[in-house]
Amino acid sequence: MTPTGRVLLIYTGGTIGMGLNAKSGALEPLDFNHLVQRMPEFDAIPAGIDVHQFAEPIDSSDMNPRLWGRIVEIIVGNYDSYDGFVILHGTDTMAFTASALSFMLENLTKPVILTGSQLPINQLRTDGKENLITSIELAAARHADGTPRVPEVCIYFSGKLLRGNRSTKINSEGFNAFDSFNFPPLAEAGVNINYRYDLILRPDFARPMTPHFVMDTNVVVFTLFPGIQEAMVRHLLSAPGLRGIVMRTYGSGNAPQQPWLMDALSEATGRGIVIVNVTQCAAGPVEMARYGGGYLLQNAGVISGHDGTVECAIAKLMHLLGHSRDTALIRARMNSPLCGEITLTA
Repeated sequence: MTPTGRVLLIYTGGTIGMGLNAKSGALEPLDFNHLVQRMPEFDAIPAGIDVHQFAEPIDSSDMNPRLWGRIVEIIVGNYDSYDGFVILHGTDTMAFTASALSFMLENLTKPVILTGSQLPINQLRTDGKENLITSIELAAARHADGTPRVPEVCIYFSGKLLRGNRSTKINSEGFNAFDSFNFPPLAEAGVNINYRYDLILRPDFARPMTPHFVMDTNVVVFTLFPGIQEAMVRHLLSAPGLRGIVMRTYGSGNAPQQPWLMDALSEATGRGIVIVNVTQCAAGPVEMARYGGGYLLQNAGVISGHDGTVECAIAKLMHLLGHSRDTALIRARMNSPLCGEITLTA
């Protein structure tokens, strides 16, 4: 077969590249270059493939903004040499990384596909081989005019290509580890790969991709629950350096209609803390004008997270806070889709 393009595999770690330690029985990272050489399937893939492996592969539980920046540096340093990128990543924080990269790679004009597996790739029943091989095919796929079919950050898992900043991990055991409840798959892989071109982002190919590296981590995720105590909430809201909160509310964006809670939130937003309302429900948007509790949150200065995920809201907040001290601008941009991460309703 004639190669259709060049793809760079970036192996960060995760189950897909693990092997069983014969002595301890524990999973530990393998040399992924060696593993690839032992996969005859790679010879049949119509794409040129190179591997860049982290010097010390990590458990995805240890992923952080510094390592996101490292991934961006690898992509930027190889951007002109490859048609697409496949990032092999542990599943636990994959949705956070995909969300962050979607903002850190502004005007992305090439595919960046994150994938992994629930079983190591050298085990008999692994899901890793199909996930990896199809991800490479997706990263190399181009239209007749040479432009990529999927020029955005995505997660591919178990037959579905999902927008990265719309994805969340839903299953710790099944092969269908990820879903995107509020946005359809960009493609589905069966006998053929069926693309939804009406959903896929179309960047400005005349403009360069602009990388971003600065993330402000002075943020927190705060979940409401029945019986939540005023002292605990006020302690959280008064944390030194706090700049942003993703508040996980009930239903369509509701909260207890307690005066102390609304006062505390109003005081925080008045000090310039950006508070974003994201529902605890797996599917459906925040509609803050629907019930009294949501309406009171609006009056307290809390802004809607619309139909975005918690993972995306936290990554977007860190990105925006890292680039501006203008609270009004950050609030406005949180309420605007930057790369397909939320849907605004009329």
